[in-house]
Amino acid sequence: MNERFATTVALALLVTVTLVPAGVTGQTTSSGAMTADECSFPVTVTDATGTDVTLSAEPERVVTLSPSAAQTMWEIGEREKVVGLTKYAANLDGAETRTNVSTSESIVNIETVVGLEPDLVLAPNATSKDTIRALRAADVTVYHIHRAETLADIEQKVTNVGRFVGACDGAADTVATMQQNLSIVDAATEGEDRPKVLYSFYGYTAGKDTFINTIIERAGGRNVAAEAGIEGYQVVNPEFIVGANPDWIIRNTDTPDVPKTDAYNQTTAVKEGNVVVIQLEYLNRPAPRTVKAVSTLAETLHPDTYAEAKANASAESAVNTTTAATEQSNTTQATTTATETTETSGPGFGFVSVFAALAVLSVGALFRRGWR
Repeated sequence: MNERFATTVALALLVTVTLVPAGVTGQTTSSGAMTADECSFPVTVTDATGTDVTLSAEPERVVTLSPSAAQTMWEIGEREKVVGLTKYAANLDGAETRTNVSTSESIVNIETVVGLEPDLVLAPNATSKDTIRALRAADVTVYHIHRAETLADIEQKVTNVGRFVGACDGAADTVATMQQNLSIVDAATEGEDRPKVLYSFYGYTAGKDTFINTIIERAGGRNVAAEAGIEGYQVVNPEFIVGANPDWIIRNTDTPDVPKTDAYNQTTAVKEGNVVVIQLEYLNRPAPRTVKAVSTLAETLHPDTYAEAKANASAESAVNTTTAATEQSNTTQATTTATETTETSGPGFGFVSVFAALAVLSVGALFRRGWR
């Protein structure tokens, strides 16, 4: 039994014997997940427009107005609630059975959305104010999602959506997986040289204030476009490509091939065959699967340290699993011993022993809930 566990047992015994309640409802666990009491309805959440959006009951019919919102619903295990989505979310498994709410010009079809009678519409930050107003005028509940600029913003977005659709556990699991994968990336890239990286597609590149820049930097690379002062998405000219001379080039699955031009052919990336193709949906959608783009790029840029970090994470996970099983076994044994003592002790001791056993049970429950 470690020192922290012993201290917790002692505190629990003291609390129990003095008949002070050991827990308070409505708190979060150490992982940030919400308790069952918090993940309940009615719920009110302030959205990106500053509007307090209220749901009196858990939504059963949800329409998503962006691929990132749809992907989030899929990842937290709530895809069955989605009855409508936009056409660019068609890559998701089972998306073909949902109603396409886009027009041929990729604009939201208000009539189609209203006709689906949704309990909730999840609208991305890029959704026009006119669309939001039109839906709300039709008495549709719309949650305008805050803009995600960082990976931490995506995690918060997942948590918020999970809370709003009654899927706190699914959201917490998704965030935990994201954080686990990012911790491997961070361990692999810490202190390592950062190669120069260029993301190019259809003659464009991504500079500052783009999610691509966030992905490249978190994966342990240097975005040559950002370093050159390029902001947003801009066309790149041959002179820039030659001058930047990237060590690696990122392409997406829509444009996987590097253009066969003199400028590209002069780069270290092309000369050494350093081209990585990443799934488009992982690059341009601020949603949980963005972490896959980060992991893929980190593994590409830092293969040796990434493999080491991943192996260490697996070993640590195995140790934690074993430790948890041992602590559970010790808790069970301690509970059994306390119960036996209660049954055989003389007058005057039974009261304290019973509550001691209850305290140990409470400690075991705390550990199972993640208080470690």
